[in-house]
Amino acid sequence: MSKFYYLCAMKRIMAIDYGTVKTGIAVTDPLKIAAHGLDTVPTSKLLDFLDEYFFTESVETIVFGEIIRADGTKGRNHERIEKLMKKIQQKYPEITMTTFDESYTSQRAKEIILKSGVKKKKRRDKTLVDKISAILILQDYMEANGL
Repeated sequence: MSKFYYLCAMKRIMAIDYGTVKTGIAVTDPLKIAAHGLDTVPTSKLLDFLDEYFFTESVETIVFGEIIRADGTKGRNHERIEKLMKKIQQKYPEITMTTFDESYTSQRAKEIILKSGVKKKKRRDKTLVDKISAILILQDYMEANGL
């Protein structure tokens, strides 16, 4: 088997930081070594974005960030995330869907942006926070699962 075929056959892990207006998306490289920010898209266009992405890239798992409170209850987007997971699963049954606690990822993302020296105008850009939050969800998921 050629190296090219092997790399093409490898599947990525995707993380979604779901928001009611915008959604941050991150993916691993095919070898699942590192998480990379992919994009921040309007949530209303998320399914179209995923269709286009899945046309050219293989994804084995989608990790949806979900707030899990200290008492174990789920955050306000729980029902929307569940509905979205079902829609994607119907269209792409080969992709595993899971959720992972995203508590404090937005705060951590803002701290990372601040420490990176990004100009004040760029720090106000919520799309950057959403994308970095998705990266953090994916990194935390990979670490928790020994990847």
